[in-house]
Amino acid sequence: MSTARPVHFRYPQAILVAAIVGFVGAIPLASVSWFLAPILLVPLALAIWAWRAGTDADAAGIRTRALLGNRRIAWSQIRELAADRRGRAMALLTDGHAVGLPAVRAADLPRLVEASGSRLDTDHAG
Repeated sequence: MSTARPVHFRYPQAILVAAIVGFVGAIPLASVSWFLAPILLVPLALAIWAWRAGTDADAAGIRTRALLGNRRIAWSQIRELAADRRGRAMALLTDGHAVGLPAVRAADLPRLVEASGSRLDTDHAG
């Protein structure tokens, strides 16, 4: 049995800092009138997304996390791991669908495979 360690892929925390700066910067605009107050929701949503979004991988499978939800995919459902032309990682599923892996780049695919505890084919499509 493998002793694969879980790996976590997240976006750079600079996005979270930018969202906080945007929130503070929007306060004067939002305080002008009550109907401008919802403008504060944009940097708030960005901050939550930056904190939450990403991909977690362990021996059981992959979990993709977004702003409002997550999806668990077992390794048995994954036919292939590949990268698109822009270097973003994708999981090609056995049912023919492709799922983007947030915060995972083509260069991260070996770490993702290592987390599975088994050997998977990786294809860097171009």
